[in-house]
Amino acid sequence: MNSNQLFEKIENSKKPEFGDIMSKSFELYKKVFSIGMVHALVIFAIAIPFILVVYLPLLPFYIDMIQNAGDPYYQPSFLEGFSVMMIVVWVVVIFVLSFIMQVLNISVYGHFLKTLKNQDLGLTEEIGGYFTIAKKHFGKIILISLANMGIGMLAALACYFPIFYVMVPLQLVILIFIFNQEMSVENIIKAAFKLGNKYWLTFFGLIFVSGIFSALGVIVCYLGVIATMFFSYIVMYYMYKDTIGFENENESESWNAIVE
Repeated sequence: MNSNQLFEKIENSKKPEFGDIMSKSFELYKKVFSIGMVHALVIFAIAIPFILVVYLPLLPFYIDMIQNAGDPYYQPSFLEGFSVMMIVVWVVVIFVLSFIMQVLNISVYGHFLKTLKNQDLGLTEEIGGYFTIAKKHFGKIILISLANMGIGMLAALACYFPIFYVMVPLQLVILIFIFNQEMSVENIIKAAFKLGNKYWLTFFGLIFVSGIFSALGVIVCYLGVIATMFFSYIVMYYMYKDTIGFENENESESWNAIVE
């Protein structure tokens, strides 16, 4: 779908129903539970190298603090062994790795959304591997991430209040990109703000409630997050489907009706 068609669909879209989306999300959640768990584990696996790079250099510092925890005259001396250049390099490496991890996470997120579409509509579309989107659109995802970060920083600098406004469109940017990968970054962001502005209150409520449910797994020693974190992705999927929709949606519904 080109940008003009997408903007037209947003303009002519019907208001999504909060209760209906939540109900359908829970139903699909039960169907794709095992699939969602696998995607969550992949995301956790991606995070492990990043965590090691961030915290391994600080390990001697933590050990030193633990060993001298009872000493009231203790002064940390760990950083004395590091030059300013080493610290700068470490920060740069973390910054670069964070963007790489972001690209890979978005690719896995996109793979899951496409899986949801196939499961929900009974399609057999080719969705590729977990990192297919990253391979095809690495540069575009970086640009989208930078744009999101820039918009978020500008909103935060404006006394934080605009954060509540931009948080909904920014949540939609990646969602719209996944299902419209050939569109330009500029049009993807425009579409996200156009859709977010139109149904801001409903989307805010859906994102807020689904976020709470997705975080419930923290209660079970944090490991339970693997079982709940992907629920918010399902809600996002229905936010897209019930407003913009898919070009092959009507065809799949007609086929399902014939089969039944």
